[in-house]
Amino acid sequence: MFKELKPALSMLILMTILTGILYPALVTGLAHLLFPEESAGSLLRVNGQVVGSTLIGQPFSDPRYFWGRPSATAPMPYNAAASGGSNLGPMNPALKEAVEARISTLKASDPAQKQPIPVELVTASGSGLDPHLSPAAVLWQAPRVARVRGLSEQAVRELIERHTSGRTFGLLGEPRVNILTLNLALDQHRLQLSRL
Repeated sequence: MFKELKPALSMLILMTILTGILYPALVTGLAHLLFPEESAGSLLRVNGQVVGSTLIGQPFSDPRYFWGRPSATAPMPYNAAASGGSNLGPMNPALKEAVEARISTLKASDPAQKQPIPVELVTASGSGLDPHLSPAAVLWQAPRVARVRGLSEQAVRELIERHTSGRTFGLLGEPRVNILTLNLALDQHRLQLSRL
């Protein structure tokens, strides 16, 4: 019987070494060599401290900052270990309540803003980790951020424009703004103004 098992066990050990050790090590090594920043999680650092990743959204609720797309991950927002949407259907009362609460929060944060609220500001993405918003959703928040920070709305709009990424390869996806990098740029802008 061992004679019949020997080839199977040999193949199991060989394939485990090839596909479980050598191949992952090769792919990881190539990723670190060819894409060092991306393979390390696209981490953002400020003064040597990691403040986040360009790939995962963060919760912002301070009116001085732009707010990202709502997250439905549990037990906390933007939990990368529990990526997923709310799975609430359009007729579910819990979804309606959540959207109405988000609308109320947005309206309370800027009562003067009379433009329609972009849908992505009140609905969670499928992953719950989306770090981007459309330029329209960011521009909707610009008056609030400008007012609270004591900046001109034009200065805030220019900052948004500088942080708007176009379509990938010029044709895939939509223009987008990474909320974390935009908020970091806002803080940097404040530091520059304070030095003048």
